[in-house]
Amino acid sequence: MTEMGSKKLHIGAAVSLLCLIALAIAWECFISPYKPGNYFFAIKVVPLLFAIRGVLTARVYTLQWSSMLVLLYFMEGVVRASGDADPASRLMAALEIVLSISFYLCAIFYVRPFKRLAKKLEKEKKAEELNGTHNTLDINQTSAPHDPSEKA
Repeated sequence: MTEMGSKKLHIGAAVSLLCLIALAIAWECFISPYKPGNYFFAIKVVPLLFAIRGVLTARVYTLQWSSMLVLLYFMEGVVRASGDADPASRLMAALEIVLSISFYLCAIFYVRPFKRLAKKLEKEKKAEELNGTHNTLDINQTSAPHDPSEKA
């Protein structure tokens, strides 16, 4: 993947995450709260807040775990899109689905080249270890045996 494509995926993931956080807060506090004046359900954004710094700085590990976390928001969106009676809530659920899928795809495609590189390096490391062990055995086998008649 090109550096430009990688940058676009990172920006897509970051924008999707920030929009998902803003959507969840607006949805639960202002647009269609469960009970008017009760903002308790806005607490659902807290797990996403832990990912902000890592996603904005393009940390691979953060993008990996947050891509799994965002699937919970996708599931919530699907459940609420099919079960809520309020049209505004259904629209918010549809937006949550779109944003969570967008984040997920951007994150996994951004991380993909790093995972491939890590697997390649791991394979090379194992090959070096095998070759190193093999060479050590050869050296020990080809060295002259200790002559018991020699005095130390």
